Amino acid sequence: MILNYIVFRYLFLLCVAVAVAVAVYAVASAPTRVASRLGMRGLKRRWAIDSNPGWASLEPVVRWLGVRVSGMVGDSTRTRVDAMIALAGDYLGLTPDEFFSLSLLSGVLGSLFGVAMGILMEGSIGAAALLGFMVGAMLPYFQTSGEAARRLRLINEGLPYVIDLMALAMSAGLDFPGAIRQVVEKSSNPEDPLIIEFKRILQEMQLGRTRKQVLSDFCSRAPTGPVTEFVAALIQAEERGNPVAEVLQIQAGVSRLRRSVRAEEAAAKAAVKMIGPLFLLFACIMMLVMGPMVLTLMEQ
Repeated sequence: MILNYIVFRYLFLLCVAVAVAVAVYAVASAPTRVASRLGMRGLKRRWAIDSNPGWASLEPVVRWLGVRVSGMVGDSTRTRVDAMIALAGDYLGLTPDEFFSLSLLSGVLGSLFGVAMGILMEGSIGAAALLGFMVGAMLPYFQTSGEAARRLRLINEGLPYVIDLMALAMSAGLDFPGAIRQVVEKSSNPEDPLIIEFKRILQEMQLGRTRKQVLSDFCSRAPTGPVTEFVAALIQAEERGNPVAEVLQIQAGVSRLRRSVRAEEAAAKAAVKMIGPLFLLFACIMMLVMGPMVLTLMEQ
């Protein structure tokens, strides 16, 4: 029985080695794509490398492996992943190919961790390795999608304040780029996603792009309800020749009203969500009060 178990383990390790060798050969022999210029995404990568030493050490490996796996990724999958990375604010400056290479590396590390846990716990090494690979491969997706949700939430929360400041600036006589410059300069958090987007808008307008183009690109990078309404109102005001300051004042009022409605909805939901914990707390108190009485009656 023990001999059969040892033989089975060695056969399993041999199969794993063969599978790894085949995967390495497939990655090495796959046709590669020509690397494209990163632009703003390359700048985000430089910021991430400067601020994160761990990513600075891992980035060359991810970039090299991304070129190797570039020919194995379909165009439709690449487009979806690229959109997700863009919603996350060009997270770590990754390209779709590098995202898949990062998932592959994470899966391999997760598989090794699963094998180690399987050996320590004397369980099924194959199941632990497979589970570790699946969890590790999904970690970059969870991290990127979570970053995208956080970025969009911060943009929605900060937009009403920014519209108020822009409306005040334009009422004081500044033009639209000057109002955006005031928003950027008066910000207390330069790493805020909304401030980063307004910096990009200001830079693109200085390069000669029209207001409609930069606002449309901003809406595509942050496709939320408040941003869409804000951009649509500004574009409509520009096309019809309406004063932008008045439009911003109206948008500021609408944003404040929407913020109040969201606060009331959150308060109403909080009251409903508190019913369950309060019921459990009441049940625990009743058990503490009634428990000794029940035990006393049972003894008598």
